[in-house]
Amino acid sequence: MWLMLLLLVSCKNGRFATPTASGRPYEVLVVMDKESWEAPEGRALFQVLDTDIPGLPQPERSFHISQVGPKDMNRTLYVFRNIIEVNIDPYQFTTTRMKFVRNVYASGQVILRINSPSREEFATYVTEHGQDIIDFFTKMEINRLCKDLTQRYSKLTYDLVKEIFGCELRAPEELKNYKKGTDFVWVTNNTPSGQVCMVVYSYPYEGPETFNKQYILHKRDSVMQHNLPGSEPDMYVQTDTMFTEVKPIAVHHKYAMEARGLWFMRNDAMGGPFVSHSRVDTENNRVVVVEGFVFAPEKMKRGLMRRMEGALYMLLLPEEQQSEVGTDVEEDNEK
Repeated sequence: MWLMLLLLVSCKNGRFATPTASGRPYEVLVVMDKESWEAPEGRALFQVLDTDIPGLPQPERSFHISQVGPKDMNRTLYVFRNIIEVNIDPYQFTTTRMKFVRNVYASGQVILRINSPSREEFATYVTEHGQDIIDFFTKMEINRLCKDLTQRYSKLTYDLVKEIFGCELRAPEELKNYKKGTDFVWVTNNTPSGQVCMVVYSYPYEGPETFNKQYILHKRDSVMQHNLPGSEPDMYVQTDTMFTEVKPIAVHHKYAMEARGLWFMRNDAMGGPFVSHSRVDTENNRVVVVEGFVFAPEKMKRGLMRRMEGALYMLLLPEEQQSEVGTDVEEDNEK
């Protein structure tokens, strides 16, 4: 192992430098022997990672999955960005636990270690904690995107959101076209074959009853109808409420509501997925909503939507603008 670690670093100016993690976003490498991978314990982990992403109009998997045995790990694989290391050994472990560490073999890398005393207990554990595993790697990728957006972002979007709302938003740099309204802004890349959009709007905060599914989606529909009409008077953007879920989440350690589902253009053959965050701006007693949505007919939407979703975490309300952005996932977490 020590020899491998030495091979994984290079010498620069007389000092050792850790290589940068490789691999595509949402790509996970499972380090587990082939026999176990093909047995019930391995199938349990595969089924967790192979889950569909919620809120998309067609099935798309959460992760691209690769597997390799511990003896087959080589210099290239050790710098993979997302790794799950499985260790099943009754002599070492008395109970099943997960723990993650960062930057062990490469900068920007995360390794989730799952240790268990038996195959049966491992299978049960990953099945019961499947959503924790999915959420963990999703948050890691969102953190990476947020870090990238602090360096490269749409200056147009940043200036518009600052001007209209007094907030900061570092959105993907390809968003270069816009439309303004009253307490509303829409930015897009304006590419018909794969259009991505972000919307920011606000309305008065009226107490806890403001944060429920019916209220949030009603506000969304009224704002979209007024600001994003279609080519004809009876065409406008609406929410497909049957396929939209609303749930509470934490953003920058504060309460927020996430809405995730499908939108459509009423009386027109257009639609796609969306995700939004509704947050309370206590300084101005208002709700600020930031949303990303996609129109990409006949294309996979996983990558486009994940890029939009990650950017939602870059919204900073007035009282947050001196703080560090990100999703605040704690390190060295053990369960």
